[in-house]
Formats: sequence, C-alpha cells, structure tokens
Amino acid sequence: MEMHGELRIAAPRQAVWERLNDPETLKSCIPGAETVDKVSDNEFSARVVARVGPVKATFNGKVTLTDLNPPAGYTITGEGTGGVAGFAKGSATVALEEDGAETVLRYGVQAQVGGKLAQIGSRLIDATARKMSDEFFKNFVNAVTPGGAAAG
Repeated sequence: MEMHGELRIAAPRQAVWERLNDPETLKSCIPGAETVDKVSDNEFSARVVARVGPVKATFNGKVTLTDLNPPAGYTITGEGTGGVAGFAKGSATVALEEDGAETVLRYGVQAQVGGKLAQIGSRLIDATARKMSDEFFKNFVNAVTPGGAAAG
C-alpha cells in the first residue's frame, strides 16, 4: 500500500524538524501510541495499540531514521510485531520545504502487513492505514502550529 500527501504548516522549518524528532510530540500525535522512546539519535522504540476491523493488537517495534538531511527531511522506517495479529512494517520519506514563514511537508508512505492482519482484506487495511495517517498528520500540524490551527 502506498500513500502520498502534502501539508502546509504555519511554523518555521527548523521548528517542524525538531518536533518530527521529538518523542513526546510523536507519542501525542501517533494514534494509539502508548510509548515512544528515543533510543539513539536515529532510533526510537514504540508501543502502539491499533484496531483493524475486528482485530485489536498491541504492536511493539522500532523506528529508524535514515537519509538524514536536517532540517530538509529524512526517511523513516518502522517495523512492529503484534503477536498473533501479525506484523506491520513500512517506510516514509519526509521532505520539509520552506515557504516564507511556513513549511510545506511532503510525505510518501509504503506499508505492508502480514499474519492475521493480512487476512482481513486489503481494502479495510488500506482504509485504516489512511485514517491513522490522516489522524497523525492532523495531530502533528495542531501540535506544531502556534495556536493549533493550520491549512491542509
């Protein structure tokens, strides 16, 4: 599954970059996140509870940042296991471009699931992934933007 998007954030690029790398910001923005801990400058561990149709699972995983180009962007890769529910893994390229006092965030996401989750059906999985992605970016824009409002 692939998703692409672009957001305009009413905040300077450096501030957006810093928040993209802040575990507390990420925890507050990721739907179902219970923990997000910084392990090193380019690695986080996380525990996220997700529901896909009838399957609810707690995923434990790690996130690695590569292709670091501060504050212009990076590639973020994650993999998590949810016990009998299966696994989820994916990556996203994130690019930040200055536009006056605002920042344009562009992203491209690739994800795959396996195990019990894969048996649910790709349409339901895709819809859930899109919903979670949209919710993350909405939460992120609100967390980064002074006053919590932004155009999408």
